[in-house]
Amino acid sequence: MAVDVTDTSFQTDVVEMSKTHPVLVDFWAPWCGPCKTLTPILEKATDATGGQVLLAKVNIDENPGLSQAFGIQSVPTVVIFKDGAPLDAFTGAQPEHMIENLVASLLPDPTQVRILDLLQQGTEESLRDAVALAPGNEDAVCSLAEFLVRIGGAEEALGLLTRLPETERVRRIAAGARLSMNPIDNFDEELMSLLERVKDDEVARQEYLDILQTMGNDDPRTAKYRKQLTARLF
Repeated sequence: MAVDVTDTSFQTDVVEMSKTHPVLVDFWAPWCGPCKTLTPILEKATDATGGQVLLAKVNIDENPGLSQAFGIQSVPTVVIFKDGAPLDAFTGAQPEHMIENLVASLLPDPTQVRILDLLQQGTEESLRDAVALAPGNEDAVCSLAEFLVRIGGAEEALGLLTRLPETERVRRIAAGARLSMNPIDNFDEELMSLLERVKDDEVARQEYLDILQTMGNDDPRTAKYRKQLTARLF
């Protein structure tokens, strides 16, 4: 079902709504013949998605502000909004099969939807199912690795993380996994002890970096200890 949008409701009904659902914005006018052909096709195609793709109608005669803002020079013009911003647009009536293909292209990937659902469940079984569906998906692999670290499966977590590119999140989880196998009660004391060996001892250097990664940049001590490491190495 299409929503009639005005200059004042556009931000809420289109921009904000498009952050969760793609929105087709149909700029039309009562005197436009092709509009009377295109609008029913748009309504049919979007209604068929069960609310996954939405349709908003803008009467340019009643909402000149929107028409001017989008530089509408002829109608019908359809602007596609996604993630809070215009994604694409087309002008003029289009065949029904082209509209159906366009709407279909905006539907979420069923596999990704299933993965998100499994991640939200957050159980070990659901997280393993998510990784089985997408072995290279960072969210799935990292979520399972974090879970495994919490329940004492650090070695398996480290094995899982090797299939991913090294990102900040991957480094943080890996550091936490390694440290969980050798818990440290006093970071300051351990860092000062390791600092004496970091130049010539690769294991000590990695443990030092793991502790800094676990502490994170929000910890004011991290920057100080990074400087000390740099000074000692170079």
